Amino acid sequence: MGETPKQRQTILGYAPGMSISSLHDFPTRLLNPQVRDLAWAIVSPPLLDNGRWMQRHPLAATRWQASPGLLADWLIRQDDDPTPLQAWLARSSVRRLGLYYERLWQYVLCQVPDIELLAANLPIRQGGQTLGELDLLLRDAEGVHHLELAVKFYLGLDQGDSLRHDHWLGPGSHDRLDLKLAHLCQRQLPLAQHAQAAAVLQELTCQPVRSSFWLGGYLFQPWPSAGGTPADCNPQHLHGRWIRQSCWKEFDQLHPNARWQPLQRQSWLAPARIETLQLWARDEFDQWLALAPAATQPRLLIRLDSVDHGTWIEQERVFLVDDAWPAQTHT
Repeated sequence: MGETPKQRQTILGYAPGMSISSLHDFPTRLLNPQVRDLAWAIVSPPLLDNGRWMQRHPLAATRWQASPGLLADWLIRQDDDPTPLQAWLARSSVRRLGLYYERLWQYVLCQVPDIELLAANLPIRQGGQTLGELDLLLRDAEGVHHLELAVKFYLGLDQGDSLRHDHWLGPGSHDRLDLKLAHLCQRQLPLAQHAQAAAVLQELTCQPVRSSFWLGGYLFQPWPSAGGTPADCNPQHLHGRWIRQSCWKEFDQLHPNARWQPLQRQSWLAPARIETLQLWARDEFDQWLALAPAATQPRLLIRLDSVDHGTWIEQERVFLVDDAWPAQTHT
């Protein structure tokens, strides 16, 4: 109490000159689950390296990027009083994880001191047909930016070339990394340059608009035959493993005293932090596992360790999939 901002940054361990990526472990320090997801959206690394892809962090030109202690202070205040964030999220009834991720970012961009959010989910229409939407249109110190957001969870095939983007599939085996990148780069990003977009954008800004995307999420490698990573993968990407149901017993023997439990889809973003009363007993998990409908859909499991009295933190996450996964052949 009573410390200067610089002293508080030092206490938090985030001195000036560091970047947002230095806050990678910060979400687990926060108590409110929505605020943890908010923090995770901001500080988690992208799936791809920035080299050849038009990626840009939404806060790239902000003081929070230059001085992450200021961001940490803001997140702590959100955690102390999550009511404004919860009220913002309650304004939308959509429960899809990707849209939840977008709503978190919209909240951030309305709060950050040196960004002006010009529009969100801006429709571009031609006649009576909607050509698409611009996820975000924002102004910062570097100009006006059209930004597309996505959060994805991809499992690498256990056969073939892991460098190939088409060998990384969503849990339902319908979505693929190559398809997502093609949609982003060939359809979503060029939309801001479409003739029909010009009139809409001129009402919001007279500056040129630069398009980029930000792709967050996790990559899951097969077990036990761990493969490589996709081409242009960010070396700091978040990762886990996926396991066929018939292999679970062998895998489980690696952690004989581990505490596992399933994680609901709406909680897939930030690492889980739960209290002892929410922790499944081992026999409860075993009973669930015996009936686990992995054949219906892959299930995300987390391994939890106790970090202090009454609190358990996620240490690892794995997808449990049916033995016949994926459902269709990919070439």
